[in-house]
Amino acid sequence: MRALFDLLYQNICATISVMATIRKTFKCRLYTNKRNKHLHRQIDVAGIIWNHSVALQRRYYRLTGGYINKYRLMAHLARLRMRTERYAYWKIVGSQAVQDIVGRLDWSYQAFFKYKRGETALKRGRPGFKKVKKYSSFTLKQAGWKYLGENRVRIGKVPYKFAKSREIEGQIKTVTIKRDRVGRLYVCFSVVQEVEIPDIASTGRIGGFDFGLRTFLTNDESTAYVMPQYLKENLNEIARLNRALSRKQPGSNNYEKARQQLARAHARLANKRRDVHFKLARRLAGEYDILCFEDLNIKAMQRMWGRKVSDLGFSEFLKIQKHIAAQMGKIVVQIDRFEPSTTPCSACGRRQPMPLHVRVFECQNPECLSVFDRDHNAARNIKRVGASTLWLEDVRREPVPAALA
Repeated sequence: MRALFDLLYQNICATISVMATIRKTFKCRLYTNKRNKHLHRQIDVAGIIWNHSVALQRRYYRLTGGYINKYRLMAHLARLRMRTERYAYWKIVGSQAVQDIVGRLDWSYQAFFKYKRGETALKRGRPGFKKVKKYSSFTLKQAGWKYLGENRVRIGKVPYKFAKSREIEGQIKTVTIKRDRVGRLYVCFSVVQEVEIPDIASTGRIGGFDFGLRTFLTNDESTAYVMPQYLKENLNEIARLNRALSRKQPGSNNYEKARQQLARAHARLANKRRDVHFKLARRLAGEYDILCFEDLNIKAMQRMWGRKVSDLGFSEFLKIQKHIAAQMGKIVVQIDRFEPSTTPCSACGRRQPMPLHVRVFECQNPECLSVFDRDHNAARNIKRVGASTLWLEDVRREPVPAALA
């Protein structure tokens, strides 16, 4: 039976060692220039179009109890842009950008309807209005842009320069202009690439990882991966900037400067955290072929433990890990959040209560009496369940190491 599992595992590794089509985004910052005011204006107008579309959907629902089809809404907005003087200024936003706005709104409503019908457990709220100053981007597809080579791109009829840190490889599908809370502009090229997944990267290892607040990740071999808490380390600076902002008159130039300073500080922390996430994700993908994690309810954990959960950023790390794993031909498995991982003994399977303050798992089974670190025991269970879902390992327990018995 074990030979059958090994053969199946080799077949899975062989199937991913081929040419694959992946979607990738190159994000480059635009140089500061007076002409950037045109892009800021287009983003503001895109926010106005979003709010107008939300208002139409809500009014239509109040009057008829129905929902406007996205194609019908696109046609209505096109008539407003072309035939009315009141909305003529919407023309500065490309027609495909308007279609993308309506498409994202329709996707949000469809996700909201699925949650209301009980088709998904992922909670989705009704799409709402957004402050125009906080609206962040618009996307152009086939028309409205042209890559001029090197570090130049034309949006509409205006050329712009951007900081080109690496070559843009692949076929460009969409171009997105993005604005952060500091007011900086970025151009994002979404490309399609044909890449070869290297089969020499196969390590033949399966890893289980448990997320914790004391140690960011603990694997099934009892190795701990610690994540710096950047927000906690810089909490005094963030508090000082918040106090400075609260003393300014809203709407004044000094208020805007203080707001940008606070947003810039948060952006630095986010960049540091993202950098560590990418480095750890590449390290794990290089050491393991299959990585097993637990599907956690992060929102509930935030309500219990607050800022520390957000500071570690496990949800963002998992997205990055999936992205890196897809590029390197590795597999990420998430076991169900209701699958017990902490209370069962990873050696014999006996379940026993484990309060949060208890950090050592001591099996009470007289025939086992194994002792594990709490997170190490959970990681072993996560690995066993994750591997069994792929039919790569038997669901039976692993033998207890002599050093741990």
